[in-house]
Amino acid sequence: MWIDASEKIHAPEIGRHWINSPALTLAQLQGCVVLVDFWDYTCVNCIRTLPYVKEWDRRYRAVHLAVVGVHAPEFHFARTARHVEEAVKQLGLEYPVVLDNDYQIWQAYSNRCWPAKYLIDGDGAVRYYHFGEGSYRETEEAIQKLIREIHPEANLPPVMEPVRSTDKPGARCHPVTPELYLGFERGRLGNESGYAKNEVKVYRAGSNYSPEAAYLDGPWFAGPEGITACPLEDHPSRLLVPCTAAEVNVVMSPPEGGSGVMDLRLNGKPLPEAVAGEDVAFVDGKGSVPVKDPRMYRLLKGASVEPHLLELQTVTPGLEAYAFTFVSCVEGD
Repeated sequence: MWIDASEKIHAPEIGRHWINSPALTLAQLQGCVVLVDFWDYTCVNCIRTLPYVKEWDRRYRAVHLAVVGVHAPEFHFARTARHVEEAVKQLGLEYPVVLDNDYQIWQAYSNRCWPAKYLIDGDGAVRYYHFGEGSYRETEEAIQKLIREIHPEANLPPVMEPVRSTDKPGARCHPVTPELYLGFERGRLGNESGYAKNEVKVYRAGSNYSPEAAYLDGPWFAGPEGITACPLEDHPSRLLVPCTAAEVNVVMSPPEGGSGVMDLRLNGKPLPEAVAGEDVAFVDGKGSVPVKDPRMYRLLKGASVEPHLLELQTVTPGLEAYAFTFVSCVEGD
């Protein structure tokens, strides 16, 4: 949303704990257009916006656009600077990133979601904001407008083309299963017994599954943020998720100091390679996800947008799962 210059809102400061840059302040960036991007490295919506943010940084850095990534963690492990540093390298982010583990910057901006973008003009006033994915053309046009306020003669490129077919005009986004958290504080558990909070329990999933809930089967520990597998010798930990989506992702973390494996099935059968996400590996026709780092894993991609039953199973003690996200946008006709 564009904010007229006559309604200037002074931008709050942008933090102290930087991981790939000397500490910066808005005072140091006076005279630049500043793009503040609130993100989390486990957030699929944030990850999907990064190709645009990286390209804007490349295109406009020479004409005084300063991009600042504000990493506000959604889960406890994302507060660890080492994990964020690794994600920044893997995602190829070359602009400064500041850690906002205590949400001071988030609160100062009265922010309320991931991702969120704020544009600050050369005088330090917030002039534009956008929440969530999309509006890439509108955001880049706002960047160019603010640059021209500072440098009227700047030679700026045409607005970039969409990087994905699903970002083009005419793309269709079907109704999708909402984000599904697994910990008892925000989770929706379909088991009749409900959560056994902060303790290990052997769950029974039954055979009838309602959408917009997760079902546990076998031994699990239910914590406030996520669930931890506690498989027995003859009883693996299983997680069943009825969903409607073309793409399914899950945030998982390996056992402390180790790694784990999560096996996958779709609609009661081995997961077809044709619809497997990029983090799925196949051995003898069976799909599984090696879990070596705490991050988001891509399980399903390119499936038909219709009801599915996704089953995850592990015999790895200590493997943790936190949240599922679902995407249903497809290319337009």
